[in-house]
Amino acid sequence: MKWQGRRGSRNIEDRRRAGGAAQVGGLGLLAVLAIGYFLGVDVTPFLQGGGTLGSGGGGEITEADRQEGEFVSVTLADTEEVWDELFRTQVGQSYNPVTLVLYKGVTQSPCGGASGATGPFYCPGDRKVYLDTSFFTTLSRQLGAKGDFAAAYVVAHEVAHHVQNELGILGQANSIRAQVGEAEANAVSVRIELQADCYSGIWAREAQARFGSLERGDVAEAMNAARQIGDDTLQRSAGRIPMPHTFTHGTSEQRQNWFLRGYESRDMRSCDTFSADQI
Repeated sequence: MKWQGRRGSRNIEDRRRAGGAAQVGGLGLLAVLAIGYFLGVDVTPFLQGGGTLGSGGGGEITEADRQEGEFVSVTLADTEEVWDELFRTQVGQSYNPVTLVLYKGVTQSPCGGASGATGPFYCPGDRKVYLDTSFFTTLSRQLGAKGDFAAAYVVAHEVAHHVQNELGILGQANSIRAQVGEAEANAVSVRIELQADCYSGIWAREAQARFGSLERGDVAEAMNAARQIGDDTLQRSAGRIPMPHTFTHGTSEQRQNWFLRGYESRDMRSCDTFSADQI
């Protein structure tokens, strides 16, 4: 992905020097925590026997931190330009860009605490994305989704939840989830996540058309990331038999298919997972 030397976003809230950060014990534990986030399962049992979360300061910003911050900033700026254009041409309204919070260890949000156990997420309460860039290491080394465009896909996916919020889709879907049982709520969650994957595909195609930022293999990196964080793949990696009624993000195949649908169509209407008979 070609990103160096390009415009960064002003909508970055950098909390990485703040105190009270928690240090996670090892990359293996990071992988367990990431799996817990994607599956929506309690990972507390995995933290027993030495895998604890300790407290400490945010620490100094390393060169790696600086590079990752710049990368996220440029990627976020790309989403702003793409969605501003798409909202004008396909929706007929203005796009209000999201704020992205960078942190190290732990921080707070209206949706609860953010840490290695929660992974990157979008909080409708303050309309912000929360991201500890150490998750990129987990994504690459532990989950097998390597490459800078795989990391960009993660950012684009969370921004896509903000797009859903701007369109009123997220609020309506969460309202339905609050009124039904767990299995039904999970099924709605899957449709939310797959639509975000589809929107991420649209962003990828538009970023290439507008900035020429994609390089050979970048789409494959995003597709691989979608495969590695599919619910079925993560459950198998955790030594479990996939249980569809517990899925909250969709299977690997579904995530890849919806990303590709957005990438090929460039049309937000093609991402209506809620009207699809089969996903």
